[in-house]
Amino acid sequence: MRRELLSIMLLLCIIVFVVSAEEKPPRKAPPLPDVAVHSLGPQKLAPLPPVPVPPDNPQTPMKILLGKQLYFDTRLSADNNESCASCHDPAMGWSDKGPTSVGIKSQVGPRRAPPVSNSAYMPLQFWDGRADTLEEQAKGPIINPKEMGNTHEKMLETLNSIPGYVEEFETVFGKIPIDLDQVAKAIAAYERTIVTTDSPFDRYAKGDKTALTPLEAQGLEIFNGKGHCTACHWGPNFTDGRFHNLGAKNKEPMEDDLGRYAVTKNDKDKRAFKTPTVRDVASRPPYLHNGSEQTLWDLVEFYNRGGGDDDSNMDPLMVPLGLTKGEMEALVAFMKVAVTSNNPEVANEKPIPPDEFPK
Repeated sequence: MRRELLSIMLLLCIIVFVVSAEEKPPRKAPPLPDVAVHSLGPQKLAPLPPVPVPPDNPQTPMKILLGKQLYFDTRLSADNNESCASCHDPAMGWSDKGPTSVGIKSQVGPRRAPPVSNSAYMPLQFWDGRADTLEEQAKGPIINPKEMGNTHEKMLETLNSIPGYVEEFETVFGKIPIDLDQVAKAIAAYERTIVTTDSPFDRYAKGDKTALTPLEAQGLEIFNGKGHCTACHWGPNFTDGRFHNLGAKNKEPMEDDLGRYAVTKNDKDKRAFKTPTVRDVASRPPYLHNGSEQTLWDLVEFYNRGGGDDDSNMDPLMVPLGLTKGEMEALVAFMKVAVTSNNPEVANEKPIPPDEFPK
């Protein structure tokens, strides 16, 4: 009898426990912030890794010096007035004053110069990604009629007529006459040294929590969260290297620039342009591929309202952010200072004086 009573009491306890458990509402998972819906970048923001170097173009000090000379030498252009540095000026964040670039005979191009800095990390070159490598990219501006306006043949004729260059190319590459691939390899070797490191963010990421001010640290949190910036500006180089339509159209009457579509002929790529690095962004206003946003504040306002003009092909990542004025100020502070390079070999690079070029 006692055993039966104990069994009944145990059964009643189990029933009460089960009923109680069923009456409690299940615990809900904490709500995800809206920004999480958009799958922010798969790589964390971090210091830059070593520069990738192709096996067929190893870095050497003499090749880098040769490439630097070519980069600043206006004799590669048709009128001896334009060089790579004319549009990719180290004093202007390795870009130019914009809004879009001006080339030979003062011709105005449809896009502003993308920064050369950290371009070695980009999987594709140019705003539309039409070049696979830095070597291929280096060949393009020389023959662009609105940039350096030359031909490859005329440019090589000029270089092969300069004894100093002939001697240097033979030393570096072991053969003459100078050819186009050698020119491209030398320029690309120099461009692979243009890497912006040692910013306050880099020191912060390595453990120095005093490297950012409280406002800049708040800006980093917004950049990596509510600001939605790392949807496209992710990883050590602060860019996904991909192509997006932001609804940014030219303010001046100009032929519609179809961006990546000109390369792929895929409708989804119409008016899509490559994501630039945010590193050293304060050094190169104005912003976007067409220079349509004058300041960092203008740029943040542009993103905060969800991009530019309504475009049926607008990237779905472009959504209104709802940032407050204080959050916008913190985001601007982070981009203005925290990702600005302090390595002097890049930040303070000076053009080669004309009397020091090969003769």
